[in-house]
Amino acid sequence: MIRFFRLDDTGLHGETLRDGIVVPDDAIWIDLVEPSAEEEARIEQFLRIDVPTREEMREIETSNRFYQEGDTLYMTATVVTKLDTARPENSQITFILTPDRLITNRYVDPLPFRRYIAYAERHPAVCNSAAAVLAGLLEAMVNRIADVLERTGDEMDALSAEVFGSPNVVRRRDRDYRAILERVGRNGDLNSKARETLGSLARLIGFLQQSTGHRFEDDLKGRLHSILRDAEQLSSHAAFMSNKVQFLLDATLGMINIDQNNILKIFSVATVVLLPPSVIGAIFGMNFDVIPSAHAEWGFWGALAIMTISAVVPFVYFKKRGWL
Repeated sequence: MIRFFRLDDTGLHGETLRDGIVVPDDAIWIDLVEPSAEEEARIEQFLRIDVPTREEMREIETSNRFYQEGDTLYMTATVVTKLDTARPENSQITFILTPDRLITNRYVDPLPFRRYIAYAERHPAVCNSAAAVLAGLLEAMVNRIADVLERTGDEMDALSAEVFGSPNVVRRRDRDYRAILERVGRNGDLNSKARETLGSLARLIGFLQQSTGHRFEDDLKGRLHSILRDAEQLSSHAAFMSNKVQFLLDATLGMINIDQNNILKIFSVATVVLLPPSVIGAIFGMNFDVIPSAHAEWGFWGALAIMTISAVVPFVYFKKRGWL
């Protein structure tokens, strides 16, 4: 699908490019969403530029992600998508900036794009050029990552309270450490993908600022500088969150080890407590004709009393030592 956006006095408005319709000359943003080979060829013929394919967008080398041909800038960023699902994914979005147009090529529909389109429809001042539209999209993506990191921070605080919470609030045996580990892992994966997105956007903005052939207005330069600063600060915060995720992961595993040791300790204590009664019972159960007090009327009850005392004494001793 191909959409083109034109600016008027009320804002930025988009239309879907259908067969037989030509892209108007005043379109400042052309958005390719999961384009077919025919649609890519159509845009290439109209704009006389090379639109990267999906395979080319996945190239890892920086030289393949950011380059300039004449007055046209080619920039591909890795962006995390499906943030509200259990399995967020990384995808590539290509931004092609010409002196008078912005072309985006994407195979996902992230929320920042939809938010920016809705915002630009009512605010023409922030999208009065192709570079301004690009800055608005970058700003929307950085703001989205900020929301995700804030949500991840709240989730990690809740997990921390659950792991280290007072026993009066949450009994340790009622804590599902498997579920906690899964939640920690999901938040860690989301945080790492968000950090990768921030790094990719920071490199894109740096390349955009250092590019030749494009002269940005002072307010747009300041806007790009502000977006870059926010991305770098959020990246530092994401690094802090990564350390917190690792700490909670280690703490949760430590709690699991403590619980396992407590279970083993209980079995060990139970073995020690029940061992003397077992020995006494085995002695009085021997098939010998002469066993002291075996034929006495009180022999059975005496054996039970000795067995009980031999079990109670170790239990009381362990209790006083704080081993139970």
